[in-house]
Amino acid sequence: MPLVSIPAHYDGVHVLLDEPVALRPHARLIVTVLEDSDDDREDFLRLAASGLADAYSEDEVEYTEADLKR
Repeated sequence: MPLVSIPAHYDGVHVLLDEPVALRPHARLIVTVLEDSDDDREDFLRLAASGLADAYSEDEVEYTEADLKR
């Protein structure tokens, strides 16, 4: 089977796959635990917004379709 990522969750007792998948008995798995919070995502979005703000100035020229070369 090729390497695939399958969403799953922990119910307090077992790790349960969220999508059906055919696994052979004793298949080797890697489990990655994701944080419940979106703090990392929020940090990333702030960093991305800051990068965009640095890349474009307040008086940036707005191009229209008429400015495109064909």
